[in-house]
This record gives sequence, C-alpha cells and structure tokens, in this order.
Amino acid sequence: MRKTFSRRARVATGATVLTAVAATATAFGTVSASAGPAAATPAAASAASVTSRATTTSTHLTVDAAVKAAQAALDAAEKENQRVTVAVVDRNGNTLVTLRGDGAGPQSYESAERKAYTAVSWNAPTSELAGRLTGAPNLKDIPGTLFLAGAVPVTAKNAPVAGIGVAGAPSGDLDEKFARAGAAALTR
Repeated sequence: MRKTFSRRARVATGATVLTAVAATATAFGTVSASAGPAAATPAAASAASVTSRATTTSTHLTVDAAVKAAQAALDAAEKENQRVTVAVVDRNGNTLVTLRGDGAGPQSYESAERKAYTAVSWNAPTSELAGRLTGAPNLKDIPGTLFLAGAVPVTAKNAPVAGIGVAGAPSGDLDEKFARAGAAALTR
C-alpha cells in the first residue's frame, strides 16, 4: 500500500532536504560564484595526512590484460567447439570483463563470474576448492561463490590479482582448461 503525504508534509520534507544539502555543501567547502576568496573550512583544516606506514599499495590487473585473458580463454574454447562464457574479476572480485561466446547458455554468464570470484577469493583453482566442500560443506553458502571446477586465480608476486572463470562446457575440467589458457596468455 502506498502512503500519500499532504502538501504541507511534502513541503516540510523538501525544505529539510534542501537544508541538509546546503549544510553538506558548506561542510565540504562549496563556494558560490558570487562569494569572495575561499577561506579554509573547518573540514579542510582538520584533514590529516597519514604516513606511508598507514597505507598499502596493491597490484591490479589492467583492463587490457583482462580482455586479453578473456579472449584467449574464449578462443581456446572455440577451437574445441565449446560454447562458453568467460569472466575476469579483479583482486576484489569486481568484474572487469565478461565475454559470452556465441551460443553459450544463459546460466553460463553468472556461473563464470561466480567461479572467477571464488578462485580469486581463495587464491586457488575452483577444482581444488570443490574438493574442500566434503570437509566444510557450509563453504557453498558464502554469497557470490560457486564451488565448481572452471576457474583459476591470477597472481603477481604470489598475491592474487584476478580470477578467470569459464562456464558452459560439458565439464568443469574443460572450463578450467580454458581458464588456464586465459591465464597463460598473460605470461606471454
């Protein structure tokens, strides 16, 4: 059921929102075109610069490298007349690229992404991770994961930087073979 508000309630709500927006703009140092020189705002004056010991630097796969890996995996599958989808995710599990091959099943899109996410999350091929379910069956309940063979992690200096997942071939072993072909393309 949708609740309707009186005009008075809508006007009061609108005024409250505008006041909040104006207060936020002031807090972040927004200045109108007619204002004089900008003075240091309390928010800017209290900003702190942290030392290099308080931060880390991480390595990420480039989009160009992700596309190269995905295309190599898809090409490997097409050479064997397999209709698959390939997904490459970054070190945080965010999708960089997904290529859905001609004729790949609709379920393969999400499966490839979830396999890639699983491989990068545990820094292990999903065929290996699928075997762990016998000892820890609740692993399969972790959101976004798929413990089926078909994905491999990509590492740099022994740290995961991406995951390549393939789905749609008749077996997970084939999917993983194609994912490995994608990873191998990054070493050339």
